[in-house]
Amino acid sequence: MADQERQSKITSKERAALRGEAHHLDPLVHVGKEGITDALLGSLDDALRTHELVKVALTKSAEVDVKDAARQLSEAMDADVVQVIGRTTTLYRHNPELERRKGDLPPWRA
Repeated sequence: MADQERQSKITSKERAALRGEAHHLDPLVHVGKEGITDALLGSLDDALRTHELVKVALTKSAEVDVKDAARQLSEAMDADVVQVIGRTTTLYRHNPELERRKGDLPPWRA
């Protein structure tokens, strides 16, 4: 299967730490009844570029399974699925271009 061939870029320990960080985040992207559109992918790409760790909420009218949506979004964005809870998924994509200084908060907390 294609999704098994794609290797996760984060370790299980990093994934666990990101799950803890994601707990306090609000969804930045919402999948509505139109499903996964080019506009939605553009918004998600912007959010991942600036925040790295992003929650995506699927509305009840979204006609897509949350696990399928998580897989599709992670593949389209070259991101890792951190978790899927209820109708919300959390994605992570490291951005090496973000300026980081020692002691700075991670971009999703800033």
